[in-house]
Amino acid sequence: MLDDLFVASDKDEAGEEPAARLSIPFDYLSVADELHSGRIKVSGDTFAAEYREAGADLAAEFAALLDQAKLALAGEAAMPEEKLPPIDPEAIAAELGLDQPAKGADFGRMRRSFAFANHPDRVAPHLRPRAMIRMQVANMLIDEAKRRALAGARR
Repeated sequence: MLDDLFVASDKDEAGEEPAARLSIPFDYLSVADELHSGRIKVSGDTFAAEYREAGADLAAEFAALLDQAKLALAGEAAMPEEKLPPIDPEAIAAELGLDQPAKGADFGRMRRSFAFANHPDRVAPHLRPRAMIRMQVANMLIDEAKRRALAGARR
């Protein structure tokens, strides 16, 4: 079957023999056999020299890329460090507005507005543990202020 394919490929579309044939036949199997026989010796020094030469070229390319990146980044403004929201109770109480006198109905509004801005589900993932602490502190402060307001109203 392969012979038929070779014969068919040797003829052009009109069924005639091509005018010029390859003058040197190439046998892939004999080349592979020669490579695997061990009769061809390649010096390790040659490969090492080529490796060093290619490595030097790659190092120069890499250095040029780094220089380009530095130039591109030089025009960018440095990002300021992110200011983390405070977790101390005094700062949270001031943020809630607990330092001002409030009515009982204001506590629910305070809790909802604080949760809207600070709930762990509404902040960036890296701020979630901090938001959880802030919510717990805020809830404790609101509950305590509510108890004091109720105790003051009963007197």
